[in-house]
Amino acid sequence: MREEVEITIFNSLMAAVAEEMGIVLQKSSFSANIKERRDFSCAIFDGKGRLIAQAAHIPVHLGAMPHTLASVRKVLDLGPHDIAITNDPYAGGTHLPDITLIKPVYEGEEVAFYLTVRAHHADVGGKTPGSMPLATHIEEEGVLISPCKLFEAGRLNESFWKNFLVRVRNPAEREGDLRAQLAALHRGEIRVRELLKRYSLSLLKERFALLFEYSARLMKALIREIPDGEFYFEDYLDDDGLSREPLPLRLKLKVEGERVFLDFRDSCPQVKTSLNAVRSVTCAAVYYVFFSLARGEIPANEGAFYPLEILTRPGTILDAVYPAPVAAGNVETSQRVVDVVLGALAQALPEQIPAASCGSMNNLAFGGEDFTYYETIGGGMGGRPGLAGLSGVHTHMTNTLNTPIEALEREFPVLVEKYSLRPRSGGAGKFRGGDGLIRRFRFLRPATVTILSERRRLAPYGLFGGKAGRRGLNILERGKRRKILPGKATLQVQDGDIIEIRTPGGGGWG
Repeated sequence: MREEVEITIFNSLMAAVAEEMGIVLQKSSFSANIKERRDFSCAIFDGKGRLIAQAAHIPVHLGAMPHTLASVRKVLDLGPHDIAITNDPYAGGTHLPDITLIKPVYEGEEVAFYLTVRAHHADVGGKTPGSMPLATHIEEEGVLISPCKLFEAGRLNESFWKNFLVRVRNPAEREGDLRAQLAALHRGEIRVRELLKRYSLSLLKERFALLFEYSARLMKALIREIPDGEFYFEDYLDDDGLSREPLPLRLKLKVEGERVFLDFRDSCPQVKTSLNAVRSVTCAAVYYVFFSLARGEIPANEGAFYPLEILTRPGTILDAVYPAPVAAGNVETSQRVVDVVLGALAQALPEQIPAASCGSMNNLAFGGEDFTYYETIGGGMGGRPGLAGLSGVHTHMTNTLNTPIEALEREFPVLVEKYSLRPRSGGAGKFRGGDGLIRRFRFLRPATVTILSERRRLAPYGLFGGKAGRRGLNILERGKRRKILPGKATLQVQDGDIIEIRTPGGGGWG
């Protein structure tokens, strides 16, 4: 018991460093996406690149970060005053707007820690403002930054810095957000150096080993509660935005004692558009589901991943390879991976698994020559055994806030005419699904708008007799004309046009 208390305290101590890094980033940032929505994540790794602790930030960021650091360590030898930068989805990243900075912290000649901070930038170039287009090639989505050194021996890589800023929209905002990420790393280094003064590195390594072992033990105990067996489930993305053909995601989940094998290899091939997810995103979604199953907290570190074996096939929609575009894979396909894993587990644990939540981040990006904005919009949570689903919340792979209307209208040429729950959009059942949201924007200047959304054709499923949640709806109003938009769309809006997003409700349970 004493050891468990000490491990819990140590885990909280390390996680607090990551949380403080996040606070510094948020307070220092320029964009609404980071400052208001808090679309960022921070984590700490040991000198071998193993995850020690993370803040309670964005699941899809955090689950992918170990893959990012592993890729960076393969190609870069980071010295004591170096900082790496990357957004490469094929090197453990997520999608191009998520830029990651990595800093090693040395103790003598040895790396004691790696500090990482990932933030979703409101624009990284590409063919549409917000860098979330329905692209057919990764280069259309923005600037791809293969792992490189932003700082070497303490000196800024000026040529990279200037070249990046001239290729993005609103470069002053991009520069401000990057400097905020640097400030977060600086604060993290101050805190871990304080730990190195308090404890020797050898003692810290012993604590890391205990922490990994403890998390592995808790994850194995959780898995032992799942009946052994093989469970199959498939669900579909609405379409790829070019055709109306649903895209199947298939899972064979096998439980053997203290281990789980998740085989996604029979999912559909990667598609022409940006619904593709890279392997790191698929893994992040799996990690999220198993952490969420725990009745108590399992410290989120490398040890918790050991009992989970994830099988994907390169060239499929869940393990995309270059040059597949991936902007929506990170935000939309990751949500469907969660639905598929939960659907399989519902067969083994019917009294624990909720119905499908809204299943989309309901992505909206817009901008012009001198402004860019991006947000995700919440929806309905699935009904749960014993409880109705929550209404109007972000669920699963997103953990952001909404942008307050006051902040949005102050910084951008839009009016939010309506922001409300969407009545009766949750699926009926013994425990109803939560209702979605209605968010209605009137544009005060011409702009390019991109919508990437799901569950517009195929509704969020109910479980055990519960009804499906209501599908989402995207609407354009121009004067007296009203047009239903597809789930994935890019369009030019005029002064006075209205975009209304109605998000899906959650499925009912029972």
